[in-house]
Amino acid sequence: MIEVSHLTKMYGPRAAIEDLCFAVKKGEIVGFLGPNGAGKSTTMRILTAFMPASSGKATLAGFDVFENPIEVKRRVGYLPENPPVYPDMKVRDYVEYAARLHGVSGGTLNQSVNTAIEKTGLGDVSKRLIGNLSKGYRQRVGLAQALVHNPEIMILDEPTVGLDPKQIIEIRELIKSLAGDHTVILSSHILPEVTATCQRIIVINKGKIAAEDSLDHLSLRLNKGLVYSMLVKNPSKEGVTALQRITGVKGVTAAGPKLMLEINSGTKDLRDEIVETAVNHKMGVLEFGAEKISLEDVFLQLTTDETQPVATQ
Repeated sequence: MIEVSHLTKMYGPRAAIEDLCFAVKKGEIVGFLGPNGAGKSTTMRILTAFMPASSGKATLAGFDVFENPIEVKRRVGYLPENPPVYPDMKVRDYVEYAARLHGVSGGTLNQSVNTAIEKTGLGDVSKRLIGNLSKGYRQRVGLAQALVHNPEIMILDEPTVGLDPKQIIEIRELIKSLAGDHTVILSSHILPEVTATCQRIIVINKGKIAAEDSLDHLSLRLNKGLVYSMLVKNPSKEGVTALQRITGVKGVTAAGPKLMLEINSGTKDLRDEIVETAVNHKMGVLEFGAEKISLEDVFLQLTTDETQPVATQ
């Protein structure tokens, strides 16, 4: 649905983005992460045909962004970081205006406007002036204008900025509900939001892609191996020693009843052998599972360690 090949944008001698290559499948929700100034908004502006690239190619829904920008805009719903709303218009009038701009007319116009207002929770304020709304509600109006023409692709830059916790949960659920019917690229600095919403993550740093994969796969690659945690009733020296002797176990750390087992990268699945060994030594296994590094840890490693190799899917 989205194909980006060697995309570069230069501002004089400085590259805002450089040689970006990635693809997003139909119906997929992808998180676009990076520190301020990394090139996220520049990429989104190019993909939505609001800004030309210096070189490279981008295709959305089969149309080249540079050769067919109007066709691309017809198929894309775009919410920039600052919602493009008119404060002197009423909410419903503005959403209808946005629908007409996208070519929605006739018998489907009313239905499209009603659906967008309902999905974004604007029913109670639909007759109010946008300028009199809170920042959170103005953000919802911006999201409604991106949704109103039922686009194939949605590109959302910080969609939950200014929303309260309840509104954030509602918008997250709305975005998740778009999967399958819509292809979504979501930019956010709120890392838990990406974890809760997106199926895949693209991390951009200094204008280049630092990583592209699911969070689980990135965690494994950055850990360079697995770490299992095990809670037992009867921790014993004999049991810990037996666990350490399992081929592939790099080390075992015991802190009371909790054991941490570090596994060498590339080792076969040892879960059955680990649990069986603990049971044979009468340790009484209460809990067992893999430890995962957080998205925050992934993000920091990829954007602060310049020696970190690129992780691709």
